[in-house]
Amino acid sequence: MRKPAPKGSRTAPTTRKPATGRPAAGVTRGSASARPAPGPARSPSASRPSSSAGARPSAGAPTRRPAIDKTRPAAKQAPRKAAAPHPSGGASPRPPRTGQDRLQKILAAAGIASRRACEQIILDGRVQVNGRTVTELGTCADPRRDEITVDLVEIQREAPVYILMNKPKGYVTTVRDDQGRPTVMALLKGVPGRLYPVGRLDFNSEGLLLMTNDGALAQVLMGPEHEIPKVYLVKVHRNPRPELLKEFQEGFLLSGRRLKPCHIEIAEKGDNPWLKVTLTEGKNQQIRRMFAAVGHPVSKLRRVQFGPLADPLLKPGAWRYLSPQEIAAIKSL
Repeated sequence: MRKPAPKGSRTAPTTRKPATGRPAAGVTRGSASARPAPGPARSPSASRPSSSAGARPSAGAPTRRPAIDKTRPAAKQAPRKAAAPHPSGGASPRPPRTGQDRLQKILAAAGIASRRACEQIILDGRVQVNGRTVTELGTCADPRRDEITVDLVEIQREAPVYILMNKPKGYVTTVRDDQGRPTVMALLKGVPGRLYPVGRLDFNSEGLLLMTNDGALAQVLMGPEHEIPKVYLVKVHRNPRPELLKEFQEGFLLSGRRLKPCHIEIAEKGDNPWLKVTLTEGKNQQIRRMFAAVGHPVSKLRRVQFGPLADPLLKPGAWRYLSPQEIAAIKSL
């Protein structure tokens, strides 16, 4: 016999075990009526299963993804370095291996031509490496191991040669001439190696001309960005007006293009004076064209200085080797 509870105290509700067996008639498993009535809201922590080690989720329970800690900054990936574009528009070529160099540089060092001219020789299909014709710029080779030929003639690395020539009238400054005119190469006798002129003097002009087989140096000296000064003595018909000479010095407009300023002074007065003209660019027959455009055609033209090179005692048609001091001076430009 149980004792009655003291007055004012509450009795704990009796927990009943759920009835086993089939549900009542009319109630299907999984229907809304079979679900428990919503009770009081419980805290999220109470409804979550314990996350103690070794606990496994109950069968059929949805798996939860691990929470992402948004307080920690995400690791940044280093951006990939984009490859430098190739001048031809495609992918840049691989760097040469040890002992290798670009084909146009090898040809220029062998005295074939300037580096830019050697690029055209390659594009024309005149170069072979180990018997295979190469027409792609950027191709590398090893001159000590590979057989390199131009027009099927094997090249040889030559010692650099630097010659100063006083070109006379009646010669063209090319290695070969399609019209059969004499070239400056006919004036070089007994000189080993294949030389070529640096820059140009037209057929009727005379003066100092540099001859070399150093293609890298020739490329620098002929580049318009270096602005190497070249001094000419020019004999013109009639005296130009001072304002005309000033226009030349400020930049003359020739054939719709403004030339770079040049320095002009009178070297010898007379009815047909000699002028001393200093240019830093060398357009085709530039001096003859600009004086003819203003009514003062050129009758004689002689180049007396090329950068630091000058020799007033060198006679027309004669040549000599550069001194070590002159070579150092021309390479310092």
